[in-house]
Amino acid sequence: MTTLHTAEELRIRQGLPLDVKVRMSQQRIREWVEYYGVDGVYISFSGGKDSTALLYLARDLYPDIKAMFVDTGLEYPEIRDFVKTFDNVDIVRPRLSFRQVVERYGYPFISKEISQKVYEHKRQPEGYTRRYFMPEDQGGKRAPYNYYKWRFLLDAPFDVSHKCCYEMKKKPAQTYERKTGRRAKITGQMATESALRATNWLRHGCNAFESKHPTSNPLSFWTEQDILHYLKENKIKICSVYGDIVTDYSKSEEIAGQLDIIDLGLAEDTRPLTTTGCKRTGCMFCGYGCQLDKDGAGRFERMKKTHPKQYDYIMRPPERGGLNYKNIIDWLNEHGGLNIKY
Repeated sequence: MTTLHTAEELRIRQGLPLDVKVRMSQQRIREWVEYYGVDGVYISFSGGKDSTALLYLARDLYPDIKAMFVDTGLEYPEIRDFVKTFDNVDIVRPRLSFRQVVERYGYPFISKEISQKVYEHKRQPEGYTRRYFMPEDQGGKRAPYNYYKWRFLLDAPFDVSHKCCYEMKKKPAQTYERKTGRRAKITGQMATESALRATNWLRHGCNAFESKHPTSNPLSFWTEQDILHYLKENKIKICSVYGDIVTDYSKSEEIAGQLDIIDLGLAEDTRPLTTTGCKRTGCMFCGYGCQLDKDGAGRFERMKKTHPKQYDYIMRPPERGGLNYKNIIDWLNEHGGLNIKY
């Protein structure tokens, strides 16, 4: 694979001071807008804290830059309301509902990569050799993901699939681009979020001009802490579902309530930050990575407390109008040795 950058370059950029990162990211945005024109680009705005930081960063340069929000029906209700407080945001919707997507293709569980491979293998003709799901010493194919560990999903009484994101988000965005002529999107994605996003930065850098679907990710070399510090320092309002941005004393040597030179304004505040509410938002019903959630902090456990109506809907069996998550999670825990909490 030919790459524009190295992993060491990414590490160096991730370690830069925030004010330097802000200037570098705004330069990437300028380059993008100068190339495509302000009428040829748009901000992919999810209402989350990362894209909120991006929107403020971009509109500091281009106050009239267009933003687009895909209302999938899967967002926290607070997110949808928050998005509507911004001007110049186009709202689009997918053709299919989430129920229709899971009934047609399958559920988004474990990970996008694993669910895609399972979905594809279950649709191969009879007698097809499932090399990805065999151990290497028996002819299995070496892969970047441990597919063999997830071979039990091939016999699940339900389907898992990677199609949800495409149907609910990517397809509406592509339709929006065709209708408006704004074909060059700008997103708040960061390399720290996944191996795939890190690889994309190594390959293209922040601005993928030559990509089939031109995309700018000017925050690629930012970290979660950069986002939180940028929002806090600039007093930028974020969606209420996150709560407040506060010092994370569990990761700091300081003691809550004690004054120090930072509190007195004598030093830059680089203390780790966290949010008192949700850490991430995204789609409420997404099961990707739920097997990695820590006890007491699982997404479905939180949903049960904060959004009981939505929780009840996804957990109920289909014959009662629900999405059957309870039975699916029970099956995954039993047959996969998992510990998904709900």
